[in-house]
Amino acid sequence: MGPRRLYERRPTAIKVGKRVQDKVSTAGLLHHEDLAIGKPYDLGHKTVSKDEIVAYGRAYDPQPLHTDEEAAKATLVGGLCASGWHTCAMMMRMVADGMLNRVASLGSPGVDEARWMVPVRPGDTLGARYTVQEKRDLGSRPDVGVSKVLVEAFNQKGETVATWVTNQLTRRRHPGPAPSGAAPTRARRQMPDLWDGPAVPEGTPRPDLYFEDREIGETLELGSHTFGKDDIIAFAREYDPQPFHLDEAAAKASLFGALCASGWHTAAYFIRGAVLARLKGNAEARAKGVRLPAYGPSPGCRDLRWPKPVFVGDTISYRGRLVEKIDLKSRPTRGILATQIQARNQQGEVVFAVISQILAERREPYRPA
Repeated sequence: MGPRRLYERRPTAIKVGKRVQDKVSTAGLLHHEDLAIGKPYDLGHKTVSKDEIVAYGRAYDPQPLHTDEEAAKATLVGGLCASGWHTCAMMMRMVADGMLNRVASLGSPGVDEARWMVPVRPGDTLGARYTVQEKRDLGSRPDVGVSKVLVEAFNQKGETVATWVTNQLTRRRHPGPAPSGAAPTRARRQMPDLWDGPAVPEGTPRPDLYFEDREIGETLELGSHTFGKDDIIAFAREYDPQPFHLDEAAAKASLFGALCASGWHTAAYFIRGAVLARLKGNAEARAKGVRLPAYGPSPGCRDLRWPKPVFVGDTISYRGRLVEKIDLKSRPTRGILATQIQARNQQGEVVFAVISQILAERREPYRPA
């Protein structure tokens, strides 16, 4: 989310949203000016249960390491653990409860990078903190500031299990003309258009291939999902209880102008589509006696963007394209596959994008020249 134009979906939506929003009281909430750079804000603690790991896995990331305790023992992580996307969703809940619901929050345009370092296991107690690294005023929106924020989660052993660097929009306490020294709005890198050509249709068997056998440019359909009101609210109650995801009246008075899905909810259906495609292809290959390479875990993702909101009734379609193969000196038997993911609504507008990463087994160990 950046300048206001990023949320223009209907010509009247922003006008209504702004007119109502100007009447909404934010007294008692922290504003952009109140956020201290370098001060870690404690977000409390959460104990993770086996049941919630499995429930999220079955709903959105149905790989065996997230859904089946016995099958998970045979994977690279050696036991049941939370999906990295589930870890992010749990962190988002802690951010919302511990920080954003006492801040005049206007949402986030995305995450620069998310890293998953240590598996989150059943029984782990997670702590988290929120640290503003830098702040600036938006030149195009004198009533809005943006902060670059480091969000960290750590377990009961003190190990950092995950981090993300996000960009948070917050209302300014004293709106007015942007100071002459305000930094200009930062340009985003242009996204490729994943709908510029054909793709392997959804449901086509696509088993995991060795790192060397994957081809840059291969493009796959990853399914679609229609977001209903109850669907949006249920996910938000569990993971992202900000008012514009929970309450229609509050959402109408927000920058979004109507009830909209959490960005982490939009992301969840991408991983579901990608995993189901892999599982189907792998099952068919194993039935034919094919030896499959080991995939996973994922080290994280980068360039996660939510350029437009997802509203009730929107049908979101997902595509992925392999854009990079990364050799690893530190793990010569594995390489990283980087896939550009995009989702667009029924109007053809891109609402979600990310570069997803996963480790893939090589046929031959990497030997640097």
